[in-house]
Amino acid sequence: MKSFLYYLSTFLILVSCQPKDPIPFEDGLEKYPTLQKVLSNPDEYKVQILYTQIDRNEHGNPMFTDYFFHLNDSLYYYPASTVKLPVALLALEWLEEQAVDNLTKESILLIDSVRPSQVPALVDNSSKDSLPSIAHYIKKILIVSDNDAYNRLYEVLGLDYINKKLQDKGLVNSVISQRLSFPISAEENRYFNPLKFVDKSGNILLELPERHTDRDYKVPGDPKIGKAHIVNDSLVHGPMDFTYKNKFPLSELHGVVQRIIFPYSFTESERFNISEENRKFVLKSMSTLPRESDYPSYPQPEYYDSYSKFFKFGADTSQIPEQFRIFNKTGWSYGFLIDGSYFVDYKNNIEFFVSAVVYANENETLNDNNYQFEEIGKPFFAELGEYLYQLELQRKKTIQSDLSSVKFSY
Repeated sequence: MKSFLYYLSTFLILVSCQPKDPIPFEDGLEKYPTLQKVLSNPDEYKVQILYTQIDRNEHGNPMFTDYFFHLNDSLYYYPASTVKLPVALLALEWLEEQAVDNLTKESILLIDSVRPSQVPALVDNSSKDSLPSIAHYIKKILIVSDNDAYNRLYEVLGLDYINKKLQDKGLVNSVISQRLSFPISAEENRYFNPLKFVDKSGNILLELPERHTDRDYKVPGDPKIGKAHIVNDSLVHGPMDFTYKNKFPLSELHGVVQRIIFPYSFTESERFNISEENRKFVLKSMSTLPRESDYPSYPQPEYYDSYSKFFKFGADTSQIPEQFRIFNKTGWSYGFLIDGSYFVDYKNNIEFFVSAVVYANENETLNDNNYQFEEIGKPFFAELGEYLYQLELQRKKTIQSDLSSVKFSY
């Protein structure tokens, strides 16, 4: 079995203005059997990895060095809930663009329905006042990856706005075309509910009618996955069609996480144009553990610390030590597990980015809920996170990172 050093020097391609030596590994993968297994069978597990080392210059600004394994933006995988991160950021950007007095992310958002495929949202019992808002939906998205919360932001923004903004920011391989866990046709996904924002006295701040797009958003190449799939409890022999589902390549997930952590490492046109207050709100929500949230509240043991934190801790349901914070977005569906993360260890002054996707579906049947998330998926992320963390512990830095800007009270 070849060592991980071999894989890094052979398969991981360095993309940096300044060439660097291979990452210094002293050992192979003997202590990481699932990681070893996945890396040895990259096509079977559809694995992609993107790892970014962070060094600081004399001004404290980050400098990135990227390494990747089997990274391929044209190789389709189902992105699942990872698409919720850019949509949450775009909801804040859209909100600020409205320039309406007293309209904020905390404003009450009332979503109506005028079609059989639409569902109204006039209350949210998980919020402190039982009323929905963009802020509350974003918290639900980023803490436990709530599907309905994403769908509501999708209905606010509409597909034309979402896809144009992604393109404008250089995220040119991404396509958003659907709500999540909401089985309606591609045509019905092109209709967006009427809605209004109101203040606490019920005064209308902004009102939007039902909207519709004529544009046909679909994934290039009409991708299909698997050997069989379940439809309405019936087995269909043949691959599942993902043409009218979402696409969000790993490099672009990685880039979105980088944009929200270090916005000034990107050109103005590539950034999410949100206030510093809203950026801090996103960062805090991304890193909040379920037990640290009062509204919404997520009871243990169902919502354990690593419920949506896969790297290093994903295979363990015990509490994550306080020295660590993970600013991330995960996704899991149809056998795919994905995580895009900014990983921080305050005690040892460690920071790095890592994103990965793995496919854990041995029988190649989709929608049968027979996936190897516990046997392959989560151990893969836990071992990869631990391996990279150990590398970072050994890595010598000329200038230590100041992590105070990503420390929050929870």
